[in-house]
Parts: sequence; C-alpha cells; structure tokens
Amino acid sequence: MSKNRRRRSRGRHSPVRNVPLRTHWLLLTTLVLTLSAALLLQGYTQHLFDTRPDGIPRERRAATSVPAQVSSGGPVIDGAAARTATPADRTIALTFDDGPDPVWTPKILDVLRRHDVRATFFTVGNRVAENPGLARRIVEDGHQIGLHSFTHTDLGSASRWRRSLELRQTQLVVAGATGVTTPLLRPPYSSSSAALTDADWDAVRQAGQDGYLTVLTTRDSEDWRRPGAGQIVANATPKGSGGEIVLLHDAGGDRAQTVAALEQLVPRLKAGGWRFTTVGQAVSLPRTTQPAATSDRLQGLALITAIRGGDAVLEALSWLLWGAGAVSLLRAVAVVVAARRHVRMRRRPWGAPVTAPVSVIVPAYNESAGIEAAVRSLVASDHPVEVIVVDDGSTDGTADLVEALRLPGVRVIRQQNAGKPAALNTGIAAASYDLLVMVDGDTVFEPDAVRMIVQPFAHRRVGAVSGNAKVVNRGGLLGRWQHIEYVVGFNLDRRLFDLAECMPTVPGAVGAFRREALLRVGGVSGTTLAEDTDLTMALCRDGWRVVYEERAKAWTEAPATLGALWKQRYRWCYGTLQAMWKHRGALTQRGQAGKLGRRGLVYLLTFQVLLPLLAPVVDIFAVYGLVFLDPVRILGLWTAFLVLQVLMGLYAFHLDDERPGPLWSLPLQQFVHRQLMYLVVIQSVFTAVAGSRLRWQRMERYGSLRMPVDPAGQVPPARVEPHQEAHR
Repeated sequence: MSKNRRRRSRGRHSPVRNVPLRTHWLLLTTLVLTLSAALLLQGYTQHLFDTRPDGIPRERRAATSVPAQVSSGGPVIDGAAARTATPADRTIALTFDDGPDPVWTPKILDVLRRHDVRATFFTVGNRVAENPGLARRIVEDGHQIGLHSFTHTDLGSASRWRRSLELRQTQLVVAGATGVTTPLLRPPYSSSSAALTDADWDAVRQAGQDGYLTVLTTRDSEDWRRPGAGQIVANATPKGSGGEIVLLHDAGGDRAQTVAALEQLVPRLKAGGWRFTTVGQAVSLPRTTQPAATSDRLQGLALITAIRGGDAVLEALSWLLWGAGAVSLLRAVAVVVAARRHVRMRRRPWGAPVTAPVSVIVPAYNESAGIEAAVRSLVASDHPVEVIVVDDGSTDGTADLVEALRLPGVRVIRQQNAGKPAALNTGIAAASYDLLVMVDGDTVFEPDAVRMIVQPFAHRRVGAVSGNAKVVNRGGLLGRWQHIEYVVGFNLDRRLFDLAECMPTVPGAVGAFRREALLRVGGVSGTTLAEDTDLTMALCRDGWRVVYEERAKAWTEAPATLGALWKQRYRWCYGTLQAMWKHRGALTQRGQAGKLGRRGLVYLLTFQVLLPLLAPVVDIFAVYGLVFLDPVRILGLWTAFLVLQVLMGLYAFHLDDERPGPLWSLPLQQFVHRQLMYLVVIQSVFTAVAGSRLRWQRMERYGSLRMPVDPAGQVPPARVEPHQEAHR
C-alpha cells in the first residue's frame, strides 16, 4: 500500500459520504463463528473418533456395582430396571458394528439379501452422516438399525454429558438418514454381560434411563483380528442349542474375510436348523424402531448437512491454505532474489550525474508540529533546490511559521482548503524547474536525499522515482512494528516492483517526478484517496518507467496509537483499491501499462487483498490444528514461517544499513499488528463493495521530527521543537 495518503479537505470540491458500516462486521463475525462451529464439529467427529478395534484387551476394572442378575443374565439389558433378555433357542442374531462403510456394508447387505437373512447393524453416527444412503438401505432391506455411539468412544470411560451427546447426536443422524429412531444401543468395546465393569454398568444404566436397551454379545467372531474366513466361521458357530447374538463388523478396515465367512456360515447354520433373526425378534421385543418425529428428522438432516459440509469446507480450506502457503513462500523467495539483483543493478550509474536544480513541493495542512524540521531539512540539501510550501487553508499558522523562518529559496503559497491533490497541482504549476520532488509536511530529508532521488532521471524513460521512507518515531512496540514493516515490507517489495517494471506507488513522503510526465497524465487526480498510487499507475500506463532509489532516505512520522494506525491504513488500503479499480484496464494493455496490470495489479490483488482476506481463516485453522491435529506440527509450521520472516528481516535490515535489534518484536507483531492490518483490508473491501466513500481523515502529528545531520542515515539526536524559530 502507498506510504502517505494526505488529508482531503472539507472544502468545495466533490462531496464525499462517510457511511458507517456495521453490517459487514456482523457478517464477518457470523462467518467466523460459523466456520469455527464447523471446524469444531469436524474436529469432534473426525479427530476425537476412537479407531481402536473393538476386541482390544481392556484393563480389568472393578465390577462390584453390577447386579448379579445382569452379569449372569442375557445380552439384552434394560439398564433402568436391571433386567435382561436372552435369545430363543436355536435362534441366531447376526450383528454388525462400526458401519456403515461405503465398500463393505453394501457387500454384506448383498450377501444377506441373497440368503434371505435379516440382521442388526449398530451404526456409528459419524459414519451414518457420511453415508446416509447406506443407513437408509439397511432399514429399507428389512434389517434393524441400532446405535454404536457417534465417535466410537468408550462410553464407560466417558463423562455423563459426553455419553448423552454421543447417543443423542447418533439418534438424530439416524433419524435424518432413515426417518426412524431406535432404542437399541451397543456400547463400543463391550462384549458379554459377564465382562461388565462398574464404569460400563454406569453407562448402561444411564442409557436405560434415557430409554435405550443395551445389546451385548454372546459370541465374538473375532473378525476384527482378520484370522481368515474359516476361523471366523468357526468362531461364530454356536456350540450348543442356546440362542446367540454374534458380533461381526461391516467397517473398520478390510472386511473381505467377513464377507467370505458369511457366504459359508449362513447356509451351514440354516442347514443345521438355526433361524436367523434380528435382535428384536430374537428376544421378542414388540417394536424396535418407530417413525422419527419431524423435529428429530429435521435436526438430523441439518446435522448431516453440517458434517458433510464441514468435510467439504475442511478439504477446500486445506487445499486453499496449502496454496496460500506455497504462494507466500514463493513470494518470499522472489522478493529476496529480486533484492539481490536490485543491489547489483544499482551499482551501475544511470548515466551522467544529474545536477539540474529541483523544485520541492510541500503540500501542508495544519503541519505546524513538523513543518519547520521538514523545510529546514530540504534547505540543507546538498543539491540545488527551491522549496514551495503550498498551505492548503491551514488554521494552525503553518504558513506563518514557514514565512517567519526566512529561509533562502523557500516560497509559501496560500490557498483555500481544497485538498492535497489541488495543493500539489498548485505547486506543480508554480515550480521553476523540470524535476520535481514531492514531500509531505511530516517528513524530513537526509542531506543527500534530493540528489540521490533525481539521479535515475538520467535515463530518459524514467518518469518517477520512489525514495526510501523510514520511520522516525520507532520507539515502543507499535513504532518498532511499523519500522519493520517499512524496511522489510515496503522497501523489499519496491525492489521487486522496480525489477519487474510495475511500480504501483511512489509514496507521498518521498517521491520525484518529471514535469513532462506529470503534465501528460493531467497532474495529480483527486478521484481516489490514494493520490500517490493513482498518479503512479497513471504514469506507468502512459509508458513511463517508475523506479526505486533506496539511497534517497527520508524520515516520516508513523501513527503512535492503534486507533491512528487503523485510520491511516484504512485510508491507504481503501484508496489503493480505488486506484486498482480505476486502472484495471491495464490488465489488457501492452507495453509498460501491461506490466503494471499483469504484474503489479495481480501482485497487489494477491498479496494485499486476497491473502489478507484469508487471515481469519488461517488463524481459526491454526487454533483448530492446535486442538485437534498435531500441535507440534502446527507450532513447527508457524515457527518455520516466523524464521523465514526473521531471515527476510535480517536481510532487509542489512540492505538498509539498519541495526536488526527491533526484529526481536517480530513474533509479537503476528498477534497484534498483523491482525490489525488484515482487519483493515476486510473493512476496506466491504466498504468498496458497499459503494461507500471514505472521508479523508487527518493523521495526528506528534512533533517527533528531527533535523537529519548524519549522512549515514541514522536518526540524529538533535530535535527541532515546533515553533522554535518563530518564538525567538
């Protein structure tokens, strides 16, 4: 974004509207909360899913509270009444856990259909949400459906609220997928009644109080071990004539052996006089399913939609964030490589030294806090200059202060308040020379800055030159962060733009122009809040080359509060969006204009609009990763990007002859300054989309400007106080 957008007047030119936007913050908050909820649901359903096999060895726990009639009773338990039921003799109920699975559940259903067998499927809520059509087919084929928790969690080890949540959500997705509800429950990691522990019994009793019948097993086929189809058949074959509830699986891995075993088991047992039934029929339950209430079905459909939508969102976000990370990494590499090439390129002179005098234009509106230091620094230049201060209707005595200095070569032009572009155009018209330097009233130049900034004009194609703006009030965290931003962000980018011949902005704080170039584009336009960006883009489209001269250093005041920084950057960003839209035609042009369009505008759109808009998503996803994914990996990625930024910072500070000390605050910058900049972009984009006009807001001045006396570029110790000369 451009360095310094100046105040626009409240004067007589085109009226502006300042429409307060509140709806977009409500929309943003809603989107953030919705995304957070979707990721929370996704994290719960996917990353809290217990993938341990059902038959894993479990730690033996106490069973003193389990009623004797339960531990020695049948496999179907009413926990509320501590009653059990046993399947009728020579009756076998095949039960399948962990599904539905898109590969194996259909194969098992086909086998059961061929042999005209009805079974009971204890489904996992998350998998029902992923495969609602299969759950519906289970019911339509005449099988019973039951619950196996939502995330396959051990209910005995879970808290009471987690148990209720697991069963309620599973019931809802079953209702949404099939249109029925069921009282049948099989807790994951359960086996026979005799194996119940105190914790298991507490879960069974709570489920009974909620209206569920717990269905355990009498025979484990151990197909989860994948011992071979023959062994599964042997394990599932009854040893006597008593009724059996057999445990099998239709999900949780490769179930080819289970399918093959069924093809052998069912005909063999039928031939032996066994009757295959559902669990409900085996224990003579009057009714095991009933139509779901409309509210339950609608809630279930909504939950299924949310889960499946969350899967799609997470997949899209993963690809998007990987893409954004790759693009950001490529940008970092490109910027550093470009900086190295730019350093080598700038070692070659532009041509014969430029010694022609320069007109320096200083637009000023209520700049009494810093105008004296600014003007004195210009007069102290080691290059011949005339200084034209255009007072744009100041009310704080700015013009009087400059006139009282009685400095040689300094003129003051007073005009009614008309805005910065008008003040600049007044200065252009009054200038005596063909090379013009534009500088803000809150900026002081190094003694050699003017000489350095005009040297590129030795090349005839150069129409404008961007100087190197540096932060003078860099004390405190906010000052350090902006100092880092100027050195690392703005100046590294400008080196890249220079090489690519697509410089989008010559900052208002320190820029030089060829009068011919300015007149050809009609001077400085006031149609955007980013008059410097607008002007630079116009020059590029007119065929002029705009370059960066890092040796032309000027010191400027940066906002000292977060509120002031917000106002400044909001104006910069919004104005840049205006300029990008105004000059969008460059995308299809050729020559210098095409370079601006297809290089500069695309770069700005990608890295200063689209990626910042993704910032809230990145932050939310990072928190999601810390909670549900591998926190070490997430912290490692964050650290890697931080190290990359530090390395870029060290290189940029080296190029600018700056001490790297402020870089210690870079990690903190990620949590405050970075967030603020991203919110600025979001606010600006919404403002632009809403069609509102942002009013020009004057930045507060702090009187921190000091006269540059050290050509090495360091901030000098002597401070010039406001009105010092005028009060003598």
